[in-house]
Amino acid sequence: MANSGVQRYRRSARWKVSWLFIFIAAACLPFADLSINTYDPWSELGRLFGGLLQPSLTGIEKPFHALLQTVAFALLGVSAGSLVGFGLAQLFHLRLVRVVCASVRAVHELFWALIFLQIFGLHPLTGLLALGLPYAATFAKVYAEIIEEGDRRAYDTVRQRAGALSAFFYARLPDLWQHFVTYTRYRLECGLRSSAVLGFVGLPTLGYYLSTAFLEGNYAEVWALLILFYLVIATLRYWVRPKLLPIYLLAAPFIIANDSEISLDNISRFFTHDIVPLPLRNGEGAMGLWHWFSELFVTEALPGIINTMLLTQLALILTGVIALFWFPLISKLFFDRFGRLFGHLFLVVMRSTPEYILAFILLALWGPSMLPAVIALALHNGAIIAHLIGHYSDALPLRPDVVSRMNRYAYEVVPGIYNQFLAFLFYRWEIIQRETAILGILGITTLGFYIDSAIQDIRLDRAMVLIAITAALNVGIDSLSHYIRSRLRLSSGPKQDEALSRVVQKQLTDKDLK
Repeated sequence: MANSGVQRYRRSARWKVSWLFIFIAAACLPFADLSINTYDPWSELGRLFGGLLQPSLTGIEKPFHALLQTVAFALLGVSAGSLVGFGLAQLFHLRLVRVVCASVRAVHELFWALIFLQIFGLHPLTGLLALGLPYAATFAKVYAEIIEEGDRRAYDTVRQRAGALSAFFYARLPDLWQHFVTYTRYRLECGLRSSAVLGFVGLPTLGYYLSTAFLEGNYAEVWALLILFYLVIATLRYWVRPKLLPIYLLAAPFIIANDSEISLDNISRFFTHDIVPLPLRNGEGAMGLWHWFSELFVTEALPGIINTMLLTQLALILTGVIALFWFPLISKLFFDRFGRLFGHLFLVVMRSTPEYILAFILLALWGPSMLPAVIALALHNGAIIAHLIGHYSDALPLRPDVVSRMNRYAYEVVPGIYNQFLAFLFYRWEIIQRETAILGILGITTLGFYIDSAIQDIRLDRAMVLIAITAALNVGIDSLSHYIRSRLRLSSGPKQDEALSRVVQKQLTDKDLK
């Protein structure tokens, strides 16, 4: 009886938290700019989808080279990140390591790219570090969680007769290896998306050609590039083979190599002059530094924080709504195999398209406002969560007397998946905020807008402070999300029977969303 009362209390708390977040999003609506500012958006939208009928690569110089660049950057960045992350995972019990990793992964890959562009220019090292650094911090956290959750009995037995290193590689790594492989493969898909987006800041990946084609109105080329990218993502399981990876990794450095040179003077100037706050460079002392920071915070950081939070909360709620509408598309409880095939195809396209590219397209169609960003974030993240809970719903036990699909959806399936749905949604919260900040580069007045403006004006001291504020905000949201999940017991997931537990462990672990 006591346990039943606890379960009812937790269910009630989860619904209250849900309504609280909906209320917060509704309160944000009057302050959000959701206008459409283009003269004839529907005509332009028609031209965009008209390009889908005749995709063409003929006007693009070396499109397959750009694709190879995208794959090569992703392979090298993810591989380097996984190796460094694996080493850091062994030290993740140290508070300093956890804090550094949290700070590094809180900064989006595009922000890292903008920083390294000032140091190395368009050298391949810019792209590799922009991907490798935040990915290494993410790998460290997830790998550490995998190690912590694994069975230690064999390790403890071997540890009595061997050293810690030998015991780990002999008794623990074989049991955990498949978990490492599964997560790393998932991370490679994320790396491909991130690598493509790096083209928007000048690196020669698919994003560079996408932005050029779109700004010139060549929608046939836009669709050809997107289809090419979707094919790479969809066939990932076929061409990423363990036996082929060494060959890929050996070839990748030669693919991304260019004639750019690293200037030691630029590196020295960046660290000794560019990022040093202006008052300190001018010898104005602590008071001058305080006035400089106060002015920066009031005029740029505070408006950026407010707009970032507004956009994040709206996108979070719309993400949840979309996920709840879309998950039946791939659920065995609602569609047959043929129907689920189209559902899978649709969700693969939506979750494979980076938010940045979606927002870029919608901004060109609708003009600069928060609306394109909200829609782009919600479509991408909603597709990811729909994919996860769609699979999760397949293992739900249903009453045999529920016939109507609407009744099944409303009274059986949604209550059954709601706990896990909230867990997935709160896991995506911090990620949505990271993406919200970076969308400012496209002209939306989030923190990224002010960071990009500072970099364009070569005021790197201001840019670095704003990036640090962005990272701190993301760490705060991540901590708040973790607190809510722990209070609502959202991370453990329901254990209705052994079959459901196996599905959760195999396909829908919390790490799928990191």
